[in-house]
Amino acid sequence: MKKSYLFTLFLFLGFFANAQVTVLKGEIKDSKTGETLIGASVLVKGTSEAIATDYDGNFELKTKQPLPVTLVISYIGYTAQSIVVNNNRDRIKVALSEEANVLGEVTVIERGKTEKEKEKPISTITLGQGAIKEAVSGFYNTLGNQAGVDLTTASLGFTVINTRGFNSTSPVRSLQIIDGVDNQAPGLNFSLGNFLGASELDVNKVELIVGASSAFYGPNAFNGVVAMDTKKPFYSKGFSASVKSGERNLLEVAARYADVIKNKDGKDMLGFKFNLFHFRANDWTAENYDPVTGTRTGKENPGRYDAVNIYGDEYNVSGDQTTGAPTEKIGLGIYHRTGYKEIDLVDYNTRNYKANAAAYLRLNPEKGEESAELNYGFNYGNGTTVYQGDNRFSLKNISFLQHKLELKKGDKYFLRAYTTVDNAGDSYDPYATAIRLQDQSLTSGKWYSDYVDYWRVNFDDKAIKKGYPQVVFELDKDGNLIFLPDGTIKGSFDKAAAAKWLADNKTTLAEWHKIAETEINKKRLSGTIENGAFLEPGSEAFKSAFKAITSTPANQKDVAGTKFVDRSALYHVHGERKFEPAFTDEIVVGANYRLYTPISDGTIFYDTAGVKIRNSEYGVYAGFKKKLQNGRFTINGTMRVDKNQNFGFLPSPAASMVWNPKKNTYFRFSFSSAIRNPTLSDQYLNLNVGRAILSGNLDGRKNMITVPSFIDYLASGYIKPLIRFDIAGVRPENVRTGEVGVRTTIGKKCFIDAGYYYSAYKNFIGYNIAISADTSGDKILKNIQAYRFATNSLKTVTTQGLAIGIDYYQSEKFSYNANYSWNKLIKTDENDPIIPAFNTPEHKFNVGLTGRKLKIKSKDENEFGFRVNYKWVQGFTFDGSPQFSGDIPSYGLLDVQVNYSIAKQNLILKLGASNVLRNLHYEVYGGPLVGRLGYISLLYNFQKK
Repeated sequence: MKKSYLFTLFLFLGFFANAQVTVLKGEIKDSKTGETLIGASVLVKGTSEAIATDYDGNFELKTKQPLPVTLVISYIGYTAQSIVVNNNRDRIKVALSEEANVLGEVTVIERGKTEKEKEKPISTITLGQGAIKEAVSGFYNTLGNQAGVDLTTASLGFTVINTRGFNSTSPVRSLQIIDGVDNQAPGLNFSLGNFLGASELDVNKVELIVGASSAFYGPNAFNGVVAMDTKKPFYSKGFSASVKSGERNLLEVAARYADVIKNKDGKDMLGFKFNLFHFRANDWTAENYDPVTGTRTGKENPGRYDAVNIYGDEYNVSGDQTTGAPTEKIGLGIYHRTGYKEIDLVDYNTRNYKANAAAYLRLNPEKGEESAELNYGFNYGNGTTVYQGDNRFSLKNISFLQHKLELKKGDKYFLRAYTTVDNAGDSYDPYATAIRLQDQSLTSGKWYSDYVDYWRVNFDDKAIKKGYPQVVFELDKDGNLIFLPDGTIKGSFDKAAAAKWLADNKTTLAEWHKIAETEINKKRLSGTIENGAFLEPGSEAFKSAFKAITSTPANQKDVAGTKFVDRSALYHVHGERKFEPAFTDEIVVGANYRLYTPISDGTIFYDTAGVKIRNSEYGVYAGFKKKLQNGRFTINGTMRVDKNQNFGFLPSPAASMVWNPKKNTYFRFSFSSAIRNPTLSDQYLNLNVGRAILSGNLDGRKNMITVPSFIDYLASGYIKPLIRFDIAGVRPENVRTGEVGVRTTIGKKCFIDAGYYYSAYKNFIGYNIAISADTSGDKILKNIQAYRFATNSLKTVTTQGLAIGIDYYQSEKFSYNANYSWNKLIKTDENDPIIPAFNTPEHKFNVGLTGRKLKIKSKDENEFGFRVNYKWVQGFTFDGSPQFSGDIPSYGLLDVQVNYSIAKQNLILKLGASNVLRNLHYEVYGGPLVGRLGYISLLYNFQKK
């Protein structure tokens, strides 16, 4: 198989160029403002050779025409220019002026989609400056309105982006990078949304690569990549600041300053920038008090039930008396312990602070942007929010520190090194905290046994007096009791009458359970009665115990705490070089190395007793690009091989072809692949969450007990057999994806992008729950412990889907958009203990309308615009932990924003709201009901010439 990959790669490399190619480079700007123009068209007159400028206004056009040539430069709303180019030594600089006729001969579509975007061989979504400005609720959330993209809000400070299924609040299958730097928290191995990301004032462009992309971006680029590019001070100088205020006590303040120092010849030499960002709001609260999906009891159960956002009230076999004798503990049934609501355990005051500083040194200022650059970047993030993973976690004062040093020359080469360190601060597990608080009153075993004793003494006789049936014993002819061979007394019991009595007396039973609950909650470990022994939320006793528990690390043996320790770090080095040999258009080679150094002092990983965990990985790759038949066909091929210290070599090849049969129409055919190494948690986790230990599984486990057989064993009085099994060690997973798609322009105003994919996953990483216990000679189990191990699916998991997006540009002022996504989990093996959590709506669509550059008076310099978007998401099943698995109902959201630009004062006023109709809805099971978030913002943007 590996040989076939290499053969395919070298076969593609065998194509030779048919003619000499000349490369012309330059930049296009606005003559009035000096701002670079993104997507301006550069055409070699008399040919079909053309390209569009990138987000910095730069272009690099390859032509087979002999010099001199005439270039036609055009951009919507500007007067086109024709210039003659005599040589390719000088950089071409063009300044375009605005014109009254906004349409002219230039198609409107050029404004929205560049040729570079259209000819990409994979599915991508790009947000430029215009889309970022028009975003209703921030550029990051706007990605969720794009075709094929799913956005999940687990809390106001934690939003997750995912594509093509297997959506998770722990997005380990997606990669997020900022200026080429992985933005993950090292201890978690995934990004916390944009919580520790870039300030919107500094974001220049966002590109979302949809689907498997390891061949291009390395491991963990499994289902997609979010790539953010920030603004360089050479092209975005000046000062900008913004303030936003709104509902839920929302306040967001941001500032950016950038400038350039010139050398003695007046050339730009050193660029620098600074960013500050602050955000605060009252988070959405998780108050779902419905029964957990699949639990054995519901709201009608007299002995209470397991509620989604109440912790410590889960089903416990000690509280299940349904298998006992029907004449003992009458009506007790299944009863649940008093738990604690999440709102009493979590800090909902979301806060986020971010700071950034960067410097860019041009090593040869005379060459301008052709010069190699040495840049250094510093990023710091800090904040408090709620994160949902296996449990709901309170991330409190979490911090994130990053340093980057890079030597780069355009898209020719780079050598990049960075380090990222995180610190969990005062973060803790609310679920485990609830268990610890309960133990402050009574241990779990003592609470349940005392409850039974109280019931027997106080309610058994009352039930009989109220008509509960009793056993009717048979007598012999002498009037004596008849004893059976097993020693029991022969008799009969009316089970139907008993069942009817229980059904008819639910109200009475509920009252008795309330009395029992209240009385048992008064007991201390000593067994004495004391009012208020149960730690009532808000009481001084509760506050004192809560503070002690959440401030004590979870690894303390003498005190049961729930605080995390996480001072993990990653160190990364990455180099890449691009070549343009005669036999093909482009060859790229690169390599990277990464080292993880997790430190949790045993609160998360098993790094205790002097154990230090180190995990390293490296990868090498090579790719090529070749245009054939005057650019009608573009062929790409990439081969990458990665190696983690604990696993073997893993290849991830990719190949694609783009066919351009006519102007503005591109068909794409691609095969891509991705690998995902097990995360640090999958390998080394050792986290006790109360009911179970979440465990990494690098080496496998033997002689474990299946959960169903364990339950049956206890319920049958140790008669039914225990079923034991072995769990293999976790291995890397991989995916292979085939995709076909088309990007085309209909007329001059309508752009369509559609694609279909089919993916096959092998060794899909999931979880297996098992019991560890010792069986003594009398069949009594000892040292019982539940575990959840990371492990792999036994069978191939397949998915398919399609996405179609339509953009209609009525004019420069008005545009419409619509998109539809379909994703489907095709096949899983019902006998496989690993059930993939697809967590994705099958159907989803968006429709939107945008207005821009609108004026009240034709000669008015001030402009206003607006954006309206409606999203509909079909309901789906969300599979998380047992506490957080259930159905998400369908929902629809309307987002609206209006903006007004005051040109002379460099101000933009924006008024908007996400979910303006306040359609309360869940986006993740166990998370909060998400409502409306209205705001008003003011942006000052002074661009220095």
